[in-house]
Parts: sequence; C-alpha cells; structure tokens
Amino acid sequence: QVQLVESGGGDVQAGGSLRLSCTTSGTIFSINLMGWYRQALGKQRELVAVITSGGTTNYEDSVKGRFTISRDNAKNTVYLQMNSLKPEDTAVYYCNMRGYWYPGSGEVWGQGTLVTVSS
Repeated sequence: QVQLVESGGGDVQAGGSLRLSCTTSGTIFSINLMGWYRQALGKQRELVAVITSGGTTNYEDSVKGRFTISRDNAKNTVYLQMNSLKPEDTAVYYCNMRGYWYPGSGEVWGQGTLVTVSS
C-alpha cells in the first residue's frame, strides 16, 4: 500500500512564503508524475503544478513565477515552494502521484494540508 503525506501548510500573511512537502511510503517501482492540486472552499479541485520524472514542470497560470515544484527522485518526495502568497491561494493542497507500486498502479492522493493566506 502506497501512502502520501503532505506537510508544511499553515497560516501566513499575504506576501509570505510556505514550503509544502509530500513524502511517500510503500514499495514504489516508478513514478511518472507527481503534482500538487488545491481545492478552495466551495470550488473544484484544480491543478497547481506537476513535475515528471525527467523534471519537466507545468504550472497553473495564476501561480507561475511565484510557485516552484521540485522533486527528489531518490526519496520519492515532491516539494512546492510558494512565494508571494495571495489570499486567493487559500485552499487545501493535495499531493498526487501517478506510477507503479506494489501491489498496483495508477493514481494516489494525500490527505491534504491547509494553507491559509490572510490579507
């Protein structure tokens, strides 16, 4: 069984920074894609940033230039550095992984970590 655990969320004032981490557990054979999604109150979950095993990244337009996704392939860990935070970044942030592990494959989600940005 593979599990993802997010950490690093919290309360911050507008303009501040936070760094989210997502660690994995279980027997993982390969990870094709890791990413961060977020869901604000009353809204649908949306993509924030993803990164491939080769390091190619993709960002949602509103976070470009402010957020940076990175991963440590040796540790199967993904990070999200969030700078210049805005109140509209307030949401529960979820880690996502797509790959192959024992005893299955597909997609797995973390439980989420809350980020609250006050003005």
